[in-house]
Amino acid sequence: MLIVGLTGGIGSGKSTVAKLFAEKGITVIDTDQLARDLTLPGQTALNKIIAEFGKNILLPDQTLNRAQLRQQIFTDPSKRRWLEDLLHPLIRAETKRLIESAKSPYCIVVIPLLFETQANPLINRTLVVDATEEQQIKRAKTRDHLSEKEIQAVINTQVTRQHRLNNTDDIISNNGELKDLIDQVEKLHIGYLNK
Repeated sequence: MLIVGLTGGIGSGKSTVAKLFAEKGITVIDTDQLARDLTLPGQTALNKIIAEFGKNILLPDQTLNRAQLRQQIFTDPSKRRWLEDLLHPLIRAETKRLIESAKSPYCIVVIPLLFETQANPLINRTLVVDATEEQQIKRAKTRDHLSEKEIQAVINTQVTRQHRLNNTDDIISNNGELKDLIDQVEKLHIGYLNK
């Protein structure tokens, strides 16, 4: 089975593109959702995060304070690496399990930091959802209610747009209308079915 790693910068439109593939009956595995599931109360990963970052990393309902965690890992690269070393093997194992149970002709795995982390042996082909930095900031402000400074901090931790474009197999340009995205997904879908 062809496994496509879908990636792109913050606010590029990865979720929208993933949804369009899912609407075609394609299995979509979202590694951000897997990370959220792995850090729910009672999960071993959350207990390790509490031990590393302290109890102030929790919200009053004892769930992970993602905004607080994001702020800490984006200001301290060693904390980010520690978190990646904890979560990435767990996410990869769950991704592998979900791929093995997939019934569609190919599979899309959404990995926001695909190019920022070590090569993923599960991925056969990469797909970048590309948008201008101006579009990324605009979308992330609307979606996440973050300041431009916070979004820029996230962008600065990610590989450059040019790096993604130079190192991918396929590109979807997301600077236009939804119809443009639908057309691009359709073309790739036909191509992936024939791989």
